[in-house]
Amino acid sequence: MLGLWTLGPLHAQETETAEAVEVADTAAAAEAASDTAAVAAEAAAGQDSAAAATTSTSTTTAPAASTAAASTAAADEGIDPQVYKNFFYYVFLFVLICVFVAAIGRILQIYELTRTMNGKSNEFYFNNLNATFFLISLVVGLYGVYWSYANHGAMAVRDAATEHGAAIDVMFLVTTIIVTIVLVLTHIALFGFVYTYRSRPNRKAYFYPHNNTIEKVWTIVPATVLTILVLFGFFTWRAITNVPEDEIERALKIEVVGEQFMWTVRYPGFDGQIGPRNYKLTTPTNGIGIDFADQTSWDDQMASEIVLPVNQPVRFQITSKDALHSFYIPDFRVQMNAVPGMNTYFQFTPTITTKEMREKMDDYSYNFVMLCAKICGTNHFNMQRTVRVVTEEEYREWLAEQPYFLTEDLRKEFGIGQVANEAAADAGLLASAN
Repeated sequence: MLGLWTLGPLHAQETETAEAVEVADTAAAAEAASDTAAVAAEAAAGQDSAAAATTSTSTTTAPAASTAAASTAAADEGIDPQVYKNFFYYVFLFVLICVFVAAIGRILQIYELTRTMNGKSNEFYFNNLNATFFLISLVVGLYGVYWSYANHGAMAVRDAATEHGAAIDVMFLVTTIIVTIVLVLTHIALFGFVYTYRSRPNRKAYFYPHNNTIEKVWTIVPATVLTILVLFGFFTWRAITNVPEDEIERALKIEVVGEQFMWTVRYPGFDGQIGPRNYKLTTPTNGIGIDFADQTSWDDQMASEIVLPVNQPVRFQITSKDALHSFYIPDFRVQMNAVPGMNTYFQFTPTITTKEMREKMDDYSYNFVMLCAKICGTNHFNMQRTVRVVTEEEYREWLAEQPYFLTEDLRKEFGIGQVANEAAADAGLLASAN
């Protein structure tokens, strides 16, 4: 039945493909014949014949174009038959696996019944069989651990592009080594004991209800290791997030506001200060509720991407308009929750430009990307922003081209004069010059 269900869409797909090829061949043949006739007519009759050939070619091309358009429209009308093919193929494959497993079970039952009829015991036979399967599973599982590290390990050990990223990488590496050692040893013990101490005819189990030494070992050792890892992580995180006041003051400040399903990026402009926000001021023209009654907001600039100067500290002010989001830049080892109603902060210093990273990876289309690390809804996957790290000069040139949040409509809404942006910009330039 599954084969019959699959046959219809496949036949339709093959027929459609054959018809398309036939139409294309016919159009090509007609066009070739038309071109040959045009050349012959031009040689015989001059310009009038050339004009006729042009008309003939146009007439031939029009049906071909309309046929192609009709094929495209037909393809857009329904679901691609390949979708049905893939679906029923995997359903059929699943059914075959179930049948295969059921057949193996029946064969084992028949074998067990045969041994019983011949006066043989099945108890220890199946113990040996299961123990052997455990041993095979141990070997396959340990090889899987090795294979995953060998093939995907490079994804986790790529150098960070920030100063603090090195500390994060060391912490991650130490944790991975410890966890891998525990994984290998515990599984060797678990599967090895099943094989070694399986039930046998001449063996009797010893009742061993309690051992203080063993319980102390498997309680104290894991507790000590976990305490070290927790303290290691705590002090590492504290060193990254507890930034001295003087470093906070000299850092470039950028605000990122998350909402379903986009990020709004705000630069402080020439005065270096991000203006206040108030959710009560949110309107269609003031999407994140900036309080333009405060003059520090007048020169705030919007950006479609995040551009950072290399080797300069950057402090992000992170918040959300609606649900819980997470500000995440994997290459920078940066992640911080965006929480509605409050500001969170993350400060770091990028150490490698986008251009240098592309050369290092030999991938000239590579970009740093800011993502959302919280599943916040249907279009969560689409919450991305490109992050570029450039030189100081390139950053200044880029920033000078960015538009202001204070638009003409907002000037009217807040009663601000036309010269507000220019005055704020001049004040900021004067302050930076001083």
